[in-house]
Amino acid sequence: MERLVFGYGTGRHHGEAPEAAQAARSGEVSSVEQDAASAFSRKHAEQQTRDWAFLGLMAFTALLFFRPQDLVTPLRALHLAEIAAVFALGSMIAGRLARGRSVTRITPELVGVLAFAGIILATAPFSVWMGGAIGTFTGMYAKVVLIFVLMVNTLTSPRRIEQFTWLIVIASGYIAGRSVLDYVRGVNLVEYGRVQGAVGGMFKNPNDLALNMVAVLPLAAFLLFRPVSMARRAAAALCAILMLGAIVASQSRSGAVGLVAMLLVLGVQMLKQRPGVVFAVALAGMLALPLLPSSYWQRLASITDKDLDQTGSREARSILLKESFDAFVAHPLTGVGAGQFVNYNPEGRQEAWRESHNSVLQVASELGIGGLAIFFFLLARAAYAPMQTRRLLRSMAPDRRPSRAGPGTPPLLPDEHALLSVHAATLSAALAGWFVCALFASVAYHWTFYYLLALAATPRDYLVARVSDARQRQRAAASRTVATAGAHA
Repeated sequence: MERLVFGYGTGRHHGEAPEAAQAARSGEVSSVEQDAASAFSRKHAEQQTRDWAFLGLMAFTALLFFRPQDLVTPLRALHLAEIAAVFALGSMIAGRLARGRSVTRITPELVGVLAFAGIILATAPFSVWMGGAIGTFTGMYAKVVLIFVLMVNTLTSPRRIEQFTWLIVIASGYIAGRSVLDYVRGVNLVEYGRVQGAVGGMFKNPNDLALNMVAVLPLAAFLLFRPVSMARRAAAALCAILMLGAIVASQSRSGAVGLVAMLLVLGVQMLKQRPGVVFAVALAGMLALPLLPSSYWQRLASITDKDLDQTGSREARSILLKESFDAFVAHPLTGVGAGQFVNYNPEGRQEAWRESHNSVLQVASELGIGGLAIFFFLLARAAYAPMQTRRLLRSMAPDRRPSRAGPGTPPLLPDEHALLSVHAATLSAALAGWFVCALFASVAYHWTFYYLLALAATPRDYLVARVSDARQRQRAAASRTVATAGAHA
């Protein structure tokens, strides 16, 4: 099989290229692999110099998270985020075409995102309000698709992935810090003392604020575990503490459940790599529990005791779950239209003009069985991508034995291997936290999941590209060796 795949031919090398056979005998990485790895690094370095598409993605993400237009209202007329996105996409397309490539890379995750967009448009004519369903696509999901395409094509190296993660963590730390400050000052509060986001968009609602903090918190842990300067570790630790504070200040029950799920997954993932840190964080967390405000514990207690729920939201959510399922049963093929469950008011509905508050049932009721199938596909791909990354990393470890690595698999530098290994572990935790929170929120079309999906998939794509490039070079080297041997025969 290896002879067929890698084209090494037959004879005394038993299906291996001469260089690979020599490496196997000596127990060292072959010079061909080293040359391939060096060539791959040089090629990526050349491609990433002055990449305006990546800079545009960073600018758009900064504007999306920091939302300067909320502080300086005249900026709203400038549509800075849209300008950054258009500039980045134009730069990406022009750069790829100039290098003789297609407009975009095609990955399973991108196909799923495009298919989900197609379902939104295909079901719009059958919606309870076609204009509203189209508005959900143009106002939200079309932008998600375009930025996802941008992420797939620009997050092409560990360095870029780390830089992009830093931006998201710092921006989330800033939002969390403002929310904690508002909570301490007693301003910007709703529902008996719950803080809402200091900025609008996907952070305004207390539950959405908590969901985003839970999802980004593992990324701060990723940066904290990196072997970087003490100043950077201190910055990552501060952002993580502020995010925890914002989750508590939001008094979100779904945020608390999601936080527990996220921490459990993160602890399991990191236990083998950083056992001392895991136990230290667990101890610090237990010591900090008595410091939490009594109002927070009282709200959490309402999860099991409905008499403690002062707002009645617990019972309302139960009704909305049933009504969402009923909408799906009534419209199983087309749903009621993207973003239109809030406008779906059949006779007998008790919680009218409200969202479903469950992302799975949101998709089922609004897009039908087709949308639900694609949404599950995206969730599965998100969960599977870090597993694929870890499997590739095991075969590319700097100290790996040749017997464990397939022919042509190039080793990674220790720092690069450590970065991607910790990143995969923290992304698994981030996705787990997001999913648990999303079971209590209508966020299927929102940004957070698609940012996490891209961050989970792009490290795997980088490793796959590296292996593919190395094997192509090894096949070329093997062909040259055979040609040289034939010339001397």
